[in-house]
Amino acid sequence: MARSFLFLLGSARADGNTEMLARAAAEQLPGDTEQRWLDLTQLRLPDFSDGRHATDPSPQEESDEALLWEATLAATDVVIVSPLYWYSVSSYAKRYLDYWSKWLFTPDPEFKAKMAGRTLWGVTVMAHPEETVAEPLILTMNHTAAYMGMRFGGVLLGNGTRPGHVLADERANARAKTFFAQEAPLARYPYER
Repeated sequence: MARSFLFLLGSARADGNTEMLARAAAEQLPGDTEQRWLDLTQLRLPDFSDGRHATDPSPQEESDEALLWEATLAATDVVIVSPLYWYSVSSYAKRYLDYWSKWLFTPDPEFKAKMAGRTLWGVTVMAHPEETVAEPLILTMNHTAAYMGMRFGGVLLGNGTRPGHVLADERANARAKTFFAQEAPLARYPYER
């Protein structure tokens, strides 16, 4: 099966460091690999409202939810491209992942089964030199993949503050050259044996 990558941009800054690092990694994919880039900041996606146990249906707002759902299911590889904001993914990326909770029940109760075996990746840039501060973000991504029965390719970490700073992060740029070439294992919770 040919691989199809969905890159979901979740930065509050257009053309920021995280997107630069993600694009550097994506340049290394084989030329025939399908890539789709969606900017979560430009899509209409209201705050998630869990209506599973509500007696009255929530009012429907215009949104791009169907586009995101279809794009997610069409991808073999989903890449969350989010700067490290308060030790986790951005609100845009988190809102997208919150919708996975809905998609487990509607519009398709088979969402979890369909996502099993696909690969979840992350790309993030942070302003802190110690990569351990990104552990909550990495755990969020890993646990999401584990719950869904997905593979987890890990998180490509970079460092930078002002626009373009990540281009000087030699370690991150070296990792970007082989990031998507690695074999992604089936995600597991850290406490599983």
